[in-house]
Amino acid sequence: MKLGIVGLPNVGKSTLFNSLTKAGAESANYPFCTIDPNVGVVTVPDKRLDVLGEMYHTKKIVPAAIEFVDIAGLVKGASKGEGLGNQFLANIREVDAIVHVVRCFEDSNIVHVDGTIDPLRDIETINLELIFSDLEILERRIAKTTKVARNDKAAAKELALLERIKAHLEENKMAKSFTTDDEDEQGWLTSYNLLTYKPVIFAANVTEDDLADDGANNAGVQAVREYAEQEDCEVFVVCAQIEQEIAELDDEEKKMFLEDLGLEESGLEKLIKASYHLLGLISYLTAGEPEVRAWTITRGTKAPQAAGKIHTDFERGFIRAEVVSYDDLMACGTHAAAKEKGLVRLEGKEYVVQDGDIILFRFNV
Repeated sequence: MKLGIVGLPNVGKSTLFNSLTKAGAESANYPFCTIDPNVGVVTVPDKRLDVLGEMYHTKKIVPAAIEFVDIAGLVKGASKGEGLGNQFLANIREVDAIVHVVRCFEDSNIVHVDGTIDPLRDIETINLELIFSDLEILERRIAKTTKVARNDKAAAKELALLERIKAHLEENKMAKSFTTDDEDEQGWLTSYNLLTYKPVIFAANVTEDDLADDGANNAGVQAVREYAEQEDCEVFVVCAQIEQEIAELDDEEKKMFLEDLGLEESGLEKLIKASYHLLGLISYLTAGEPEVRAWTITRGTKAPQAAGKIHTDFERGFIRAEVVSYDDLMACGTHAAAKEKGLVRLEGKEYVVQDGDIILFRFNV
């Protein structure tokens, strides 16, 4: 999974990126300190893997991973060349979702690019830049498709779609609110890879004081939550400064630090939860002495396609899957005991993999 982190300058974007990835992107109190996109890979915390590792006396534990891309701070007019201009956009075309960091804190030492704190205005500024960028993409596509549409029915149908999407964006609406029941149109819409079609997670960046009650008394956070609900987006409250402090601690110290703050989970864990939920992702597990590993798949994936995540041969030669749920295995204590109770099942090609399934695939190529 690949997430692109965007936001206006000085909203805490690079601080958050640094703390999430410990990648050390330069963070300073001036715009555009992140000129090239910084990329960091983090592992997805999953306590189940450690438990399985002990049970199977495994040599190696491999968690799922998320790649974060930190994009240079945007300003109004970026699509017309202001600030760093459009160069950031290519870097987020390939991400699965956008993490939009929104400043919901006052701090006279950190200058806001627009002079005041207004989360909804900031969201609108970024949205407009993404819309302008997508309009450029559509205009190029329209010019190309117009040439062949006269003698090609499919091209004529696609051209009509392009014009409708363009009109939708020109009303300052995001592409993800554009709907169509037509299968061809849906396929084309997805293939355009529009920035405003990507799912969005808002990271409401607050002070330590607002963290304890999850931003309940912060008017900016409430405004972001209301907006996100209308737009079908996820929101999580984070204090980038605190995350940076947490990033320096080992697991035991981290746990104590969070407890002192009255928190159950870190910002990274909140973000991972939000992104899995937004993208409809789950993890299935493989376990044995050589390795215990988590594999990320889309909810609703059938067994052969899940097997293909490990290797294409597994999907091609799929025979069956031996499945036990993590909870059943824990209740029984051993794989043999789960098998005795009939909780280890053999599943075929139509089986839909569930979160926490521990699977051994049988295949023949």
